[in-house]
Amino acid sequence: MDFNDTPAEAAFRAEARRFLEANATRRDREVPQSRQRYEEDSQALTRAKAWQAKKAAARFAGIMWDEKWGGRGGTAIQQVIYNEEEAQFDVPSGVFGIGLGMCIPTMMAYATPSQLDRHVGPALRGEEIWCQLFSEPSAGSDLAGLRTRAAHDGDHWIVNGQKIWTSGAHYADYGLLITRTDPSKPKHGGLTAFFLDMKSPGVEVRRIRQISGTSHFCEVFFTDVRIPDAQRLGAINDGWKVALTTLMNERLAVGEAPRPNVGDLLQLLRESELDGAPALRNLAVRERLADWYVKAQGLKYTRCRTMTRLSRGETPGPEASIGKVVSVSQLQEIAAFGMDLAGQAGAVMDAALSPMQGWFQNAMLYAPGSRIAGGTDEILRNIIAERVLGLPGDVRVDKDVPFNQQRVAKSA
Repeated sequence: MDFNDTPAEAAFRAEARRFLEANATRRDREVPQSRQRYEEDSQALTRAKAWQAKKAAARFAGIMWDEKWGGRGGTAIQQVIYNEEEAQFDVPSGVFGIGLGMCIPTMMAYATPSQLDRHVGPALRGEEIWCQLFSEPSAGSDLAGLRTRAAHDGDHWIVNGQKIWTSGAHYADYGLLITRTDPSKPKHGGLTAFFLDMKSPGVEVRRIRQISGTSHFCEVFFTDVRIPDAQRLGAINDGWKVALTTLMNERLAVGEAPRPNVGDLLQLLRESELDGAPALRNLAVRERLADWYVKAQGLKYTRCRTMTRLSRGETPGPEASIGKVVSVSQLQEIAAFGMDLAGQAGAVMDAALSPMQGWFQNAMLYAPGSRIAGGTDEILRNIIAERVLGLPGDVRVDKDVPFNQQRVAKSA
């Protein structure tokens, strides 16, 4: 297989590079990539919106999206090429991933043409930010066990309940919401999906302080929140189908783990010594580095295969779960190895004193959360086993039991 650029791909790469050189600063390989703290720094959010607007104007923000939505109708490989080029520049990232990677693709599948005209463009240009209102305190990894209720009231729905671990809810403009509308049905059958304005009366957002020192996770409370029926996505009580569409897109969007990656570890190895010699010369170190490099390449091309499905207008398949399981566990392994390599300095968090500005220490703190966000390792392994490998599914004693009778059924 030839992975060299075709003439057309080389031309696109050159175009992307010219855009980035003219509008961004090339990242210094000796300095860790800037970690954006949008939850604390309003200026960082402003910079992110400005950068997103530049990308959208140049049609690099939605490369595979149709031109009518502000994209360029491009291919999956063009998206890969742009991502490779942008990774070499110190640009804001992350804040629009949920909206553009999960919520808006779901809107494209279920919203009306007028709703898409209203919301897709502003999201692509960075003018509006979206969040995903799925997880709940009582449901854990079992999304279908959610208890937030939506009651029909004329041409509106009245929502009461709570969501948790909602990334970016405190600065989001809109949210994608899954509710329970018929508790007399089995848990997967009585759900309905909506989108809503996060500034709606009755919506309260509270931020959660994390062990890493950030607070981009939030809990969201709904008290008699009125949502027009026109903002319902899909049929009543068919919200599980909408949720699956979003989750498949989520698996793709979170498939690439946050850095530091193999390249960053290689940089640390070049700067470190082990037993009085350069760490990179140690055979045991080189063996582990090679193992992680092979995994990284496997992830890269597995992701390309999934993106090809997207470029054909298909929904990402369950194999997208593979990337998330492997990449986030590898992040945790690399972070731990980097800290061990630093010796006593591995316990130092001060960026001015720690090797590579404490990047690996910070990664060690946020990696466990990454193994939960977007589906826990256990849930994703079940998906891979059942839907990729075709293995028998877990026994589900509550599958056909009405949701409002499940506590009785479990205690019987």
